[in-house]
Amino acid sequence: MKNKLDVKAKFIRAFSDKTRLQILECIKDSEKPVSQIVEELNGNQSNISQHLACLKGCGIIVSRQEGKYMYYSLQSEQIKLLLTMMDHVFHQVEEEVTACEKNDQLDCCVRQQEV
Repeated sequence: MKNKLDVKAKFIRAFSDKTRLQILECIKDSEKPVSQIVEELNGNQSNISQHLACLKGCGIIVSRQEGKYMYYSLQSEQIKLLLTMMDHVFHQVEEEVTACEKNDQLDCCVRQQEV
């Protein structure tokens, strides 16, 4: 069994991608079909679908099929609250995050380790 901190880090990484954050913001207030998400993000279907699969795999979003359309929404109100809380905290530390060079260096190290 994985260490709980490893699993928690995996969960948090699901929020660390710009496209996934855009998807979450897009469906934060209401469920939407994939086609609408792709249109609103001006993305491509394949890329968006991969990110949706990641978010769904981590339990952050859920889907339901209606006819030929797949609709996505946040898994729970707690996820919406988490996104709102992240926005509040981010606004408090935005300048520091923008100026933080160490974070960029760490991201680079993480990518190198994953390769």
